Amino acid sequence: MSYQLTIEPVGQTIEIEEEQTLLDACLRAGVWLPHACCHGLCATCKVQVVDGEIEHGEASPFALMDFERDEGKCLACCARVQSDVTIEADIDEDPDARHFAVRDHAGRVAEVVDLTPTIKGIFVELDGEGIAFQAGQYVNVQIPGESMPRAFSLAGEPGSAARIELNVRLVPGGKGTTWLHEQLGVGDTLRFSGPFGRFFVRTSDPQPIILIAGGSGLSSPRSMLLDLLAQGDTRPITLLYGARSRSELYYHEAFTTLAQRHANFTYVPALSDEPADSGWEGFRGYVHDAAREHFAGDFRGHKAYLCGPPVMIEAAIRTLMQGQLFERDIYTEKFLTHADGAQGAARSPLFKSI
Repeated sequence: MSYQLTIEPVGQTIEIEEEQTLLDACLRAGVWLPHACCHGLCATCKVQVVDGEIEHGEASPFALMDFERDEGKCLACCARVQSDVTIEADIDEDPDARHFAVRDHAGRVAEVVDLTPTIKGIFVELDGEGIAFQAGQYVNVQIPGESMPRAFSLAGEPGSAARIELNVRLVPGGKGTTWLHEQLGVGDTLRFSGPFGRFFVRTSDPQPIILIAGGSGLSSPRSMLLDLLAQGDTRPITLLYGARSRSELYYHEAFTTLAQRHANFTYVPALSDEPADSGWEGFRGYVHDAAREHFAGDFRGHKAYLCGPPVMIEAAIRTLMQGQLFERDIYTEKFLTHADGAQGAARSPLFKSI
């Protein structure tokens, strides 16, 4: 059974199936709503129900408080309609955002590579035109036996839409990453939907770019970097990438080569737990400390894009703000697990606007 969903303030009405979430219906119709985790954990997709009946689904009580439910708010990524519904969403269009309708995809696993002892690179070949996406976006991967998909950023450049790359870190006890690491093999079919997300480079702003990544959070910044270089962007771009040890630092040689070929690109790797007697000659410490040292504590006049675990993101934001770079010039993409989401929203508490 289907209903009518009206989205204000744009005034657009779309068709929505009874078992479809508000967010899924909107994205598949090409209507963008703010969203991030897509699992009811981060509260980014919170909207106001103006008229009609909805069912809240598996919205986290931390992301959607009881009093907010009483006020008619819901999380679009979890809520399903029970009648014709009108919602009001905070839609703030950005001129640099590209809109791609969400689609379901199936591809053949062409290659699985051990990038580090804990991170695999999964390369999937798609039929037809593949998937169109903007650098920084992600897909939701279906895991056999699991009702909830897992989100993974697209690590390659958008120009290679017929062959995508996912960088998957093994999460101890994680059913999704364990299946991808231990059971998925070359020749298998991988099903996913996408693209999702609003983590992208503001290319119309000419300011130099700082990319800060940690662990498998390198996926999105790498995609952004490859896309910028492929487009011939000449502004200064600095990638600061943090890992625990040299064995966990991947694509190191490739980034070093890119820095040699492109005068506007600088690569700064940082290792936080590398043995003291190793031959590592690069920065030793956390990636936010590497950023402070590299820029001499002054980040003014830059745009910064941060991707990785919450603790890394928060440390990097503090460092950037101490160096006179503030919210309007900092963009983040946190890698949230269920445990992370249960502790609070994805929005940094250091940012004033909620």
